[in-house]
Amino acid sequence: MTSNELKDAPLVFDDLVGRWNTLSEAGSVRHDEEQNLWQVLDHAGVAAVLADPATYSSDFSGLTPTQPDFETFLQGNFVGMDPPEHRKLRTLVSQAFTPRTVAGLEPRIHAITAELLDAVADRDRFDVVDALAYPLPILVIAELLGVPAGDRGLFQDWAGTLFGGDEIGEALDMSEVERALDSLAPTVREMNGYFLDHIRHCRKHPGEDLTSRLLRAEVDGVRLTEQEITGFVALLLVAGHITTTALLGNAVLTFDQHPDAAALLRAEPGRLPDAIEEVLRWLPPFPELGRRTTREVELGGRTLPADTILMAHLGAANRDPARFADPGTFHVTRHPNPHLTFGHGIHFCFGAPLARMEARIALRQLLDRFSWITVPSHRAVEFQNPAAIVSARRLPVEVRRT
Repeated sequence: MTSNELKDAPLVFDDLVGRWNTLSEAGSVRHDEEQNLWQVLDHAGVAAVLADPATYSSDFSGLTPTQPDFETFLQGNFVGMDPPEHRKLRTLVSQAFTPRTVAGLEPRIHAITAELLDAVADRDRFDVVDALAYPLPILVIAELLGVPAGDRGLFQDWAGTLFGGDEIGEALDMSEVERALDSLAPTVREMNGYFLDHIRHCRKHPGEDLTSRLLRAEVDGVRLTEQEITGFVALLLVAGHITTTALLGNAVLTFDQHPDAAALLRAEPGRLPDAIEEVLRWLPPFPELGRRTTREVELGGRTLPADTILMAHLGAANRDPARFADPGTFHVTRHPNPHLTFGHGIHFCFGAPLARMEARIALRQLLDRFSWITVPSHRAVEFQNPAAIVSARRLPVEVRRT
């Protein structure tokens, strides 16, 4: 097979993007008969759903299978909570995880990125996920939490198990979900024990790390319990790092497919923040967010019953022609870019500023160090299950130095 044939082989994302581009042709709201759920596909509808937790709940109690280890672990995961519990937990966490805390990480992100790229300085080929996109956010968050960075292999195993999607197909089959929960339970149990031990260590030996600050956070005499801190720390470490890993890998893949965009960014690096937003619009790591209707509701000319599952489809909403000019084209200079990849409303992604900063610094150093970055073989790219996360698992690249 020739190098051109290897380069031109289709990517998993090509089909995915094609489906998102055409999905909304069926209307702004559709019922998926196969999965027995509703999909909201237009930008205005998705934004309305995400902004109304009273009508569209994040609590799926009674609708989806449960598993004791997951139930314990989710106590501090406010992604799956509604007000007032969500407000209480997010307010407490916000005392410790402040904008100043995130801004203060910038020098270390620069330094860690440089160290990681120095490690491949003598190579013309390397896996950009293994060399940079995975370890960077893990090292940053581990330092932030006061967790030993030497345990990052353990964190990678956990994230790979939880987000690899090997236990599920593309359809939402509840019996399949139940089997997946049972198979993932030992991993969740191990994480729970690890983080509880770390929290108890920080209680005895407090410092200025985020875990110690979470233990001290207090609002109106209320503090976070150890299990609530465990849930949030796990959310930040596992879900937080894998979002940045996906964003960096997706950016490299997208720039490879749009070489004019990469050339423009090298010539005008100040455009990088806009480019990152367009990558987020183009390939959202988590393209669907689930909600449960709390009552019968009219949406997009359809009547949705109470207690039914609804998927807010970010991938389709980010391609809504009513909100984006030329939505089916990747425009690295697109501005403004009101994509919904980080969510909307009370559940807007807590770690979005950190992910954006990490991506900006890492991509800037990549573009500065290498005059040419290419994915030589699409067949060598290994993807996560897109039903779990839109991300490359392995991404070999060839580079030339500036």
